[in-house]
Amino acid sequence: MSDLPRKAVTRTVKLAALPLGFAGRATWGLGKRIGGRSAELVARELQQRTAEQLFKVLGELKGGAMKMGQALSVFESALPEEVAGPYRAALTKLQEAAPPMPTRTVHTVLEERLGAEWRQLFLEFEDKPAAAASIGQVHRAVWHDGREVAVKVQYPGAGEALLSDLAQLSRFARLLGPLVPGMDIKPLIAEMRERVSEELDYALEAEAQRIHAEEFADDPDVVVPAVVHQSDQVLVTEWMDGVPLSEVIADGTEEQRDRAGQLLARFLFSGPARTGLLHADPHPGNFRLLPGAGEDEGPEGWRLGVLDFGTVDRLPGGLPETIGTCLRMAVAGEADTVYELLRAEGFVKESVALDPDAVLEYLLPIIEPAEVEAFVFTRAWIRTQAARIADPRSPAHQLGKQLNLPPAYLLIHRVTLSTIGVLCQLNATVRLRDELAEWLPGFEEPDPV
Repeated sequence: MSDLPRKAVTRTVKLAALPLGFAGRATWGLGKRIGGRSAELVARELQQRTAEQLFKVLGELKGGAMKMGQALSVFESALPEEVAGPYRAALTKLQEAAPPMPTRTVHTVLEERLGAEWRQLFLEFEDKPAAAASIGQVHRAVWHDGREVAVKVQYPGAGEALLSDLAQLSRFARLLGPLVPGMDIKPLIAEMRERVSEELDYALEAEAQRIHAEEFADDPDVVVPAVVHQSDQVLVTEWMDGVPLSEVIADGTEEQRDRAGQLLARFLFSGPARTGLLHADPHPGNFRLLPGAGEDEGPEGWRLGVLDFGTVDRLPGGLPETIGTCLRMAVAGEADTVYELLRAEGFVKESVALDPDAVLEYLLPIIEPAEVEAFVFTRAWIRTQAARIADPRSPAHQLGKQLNLPPAYLLIHRVTLSTIGVLCQLNATVRLRDELAEWLPGFEEPDPV
C-alpha cells in the first residue's frame, strides 16, 4: 500500500547517492576547469546541481531524510553567501512542499482510519495536496458542518521510514557536514530520533494543538487553528490562509518582516509561559502572516498563524528561570554569578574549570539582541557568530568545546537557534528585550521584598 521507498536497502542507496553525487560532481567540475571554464563559474554550477539533487532525493524519500533537510534549511542564514546562495532555494522548498503520494494511497488511508463512508464527513475534498511535508501531507476540504479544514494524512510506513533514514543519516553525518559548515550534524540527528514516536502520534499532536488553540483563542497577535477531528494517521484542523513565512522572507516588505519577526519572538517566549509547551519545529513552513481584519489596518494589526504541533517540549513551569537569570546577569557583566549558574545547571561539568570572564566574553556577542531596545537580525550577524564559534583557531571555539549541553536543554537550545536563524532570514528589527521582560522567568530584576 505504501508509496514511500520503505525498504532500508532502497532508502540507503538513495541516501548514499548524496555524498557519492557530491564526489561525482566535483570530478565533473575538475574536468570543466581543465577544459578552460573559470573555477568560479564551475563552482557555482556545481553547487546548483548539488542543491537540485539534495531536494530531489530528500523530497522523494520524505521521512527522516526530508526532515533533516528542513532542519538544515533554517540554518542557511549562517552560511557564507557564496555557499548559501545555491542551496537556499532547494532547501527552502523542503519547508513548503515535497513530491506528493498518489491519490489512491490517500483514499486508502482515509478509508482505513475514518471508515468506508469517509466521504460523508466532507462536503468537499481536494485530492491534490495543498502541502506535503516529512511524515504527512495536507489536503484542503470542507467539513460536513461547512467549515474549511486542513486534512493531514500520514504517509503509510512513515514511522519505519523515519527510523531508517535517521539511522542511515547518522552514518553519513561526516559527509553531510559540509552542507552546513560549523554545525555538528550527529547530535541533531540523535535528537530527531528521540522525537520520532511523538511526532508520529497524531493524538499527542492534537492535544498540543488544542491546548494552544484554547489559550490563544482571543489573542490579538497569534492564531492557532482549532482541532476538528483526530484519528490514527489522520488529523483534521480548521483551515488557515495567510502569507507563508517563506514568502515573507523572499519578497516581504520591511514592515511585514519586522512584524513577523516580532510576533515569532513573542510566540517563542510566551507559548511556554501560557501553555507549558514549547513549539519545537520553528521552520518557516509552519507559520503564516495574517492580514488584519480592517481594510485600513496597518502592520500592527497583522497576526502570526502557527501550524504543526507534532513536536513540542513539555515545560510545565515555562522556560527554566535559569535562562532568564543568566541572561540578566550576563548583560550586567556579572561573570562569576553567570559561571556558577551555568555550573549548577550542568553547562560546565564538575571536572572542567573555566575562567568566568572568558565564559562571559564567549556569551556576550550571542546575547547582544537582549542588550538593546531593538535589534536588527541579519545574515551577516549570524554568520559572524557562526564563524567565531566554528573556527578551530578562535578562543571561542576552544572554550565552546569545553561547555556541555544538558539533555533538558537540548530542544530549547535547538528551537532558540532555529528561531534566531529565521529572524535573520527575515532581516527583521525586533524588540526582543520587551518579549524577554514580559515572558522569560528570571530576566527581570525581582521585586524587593
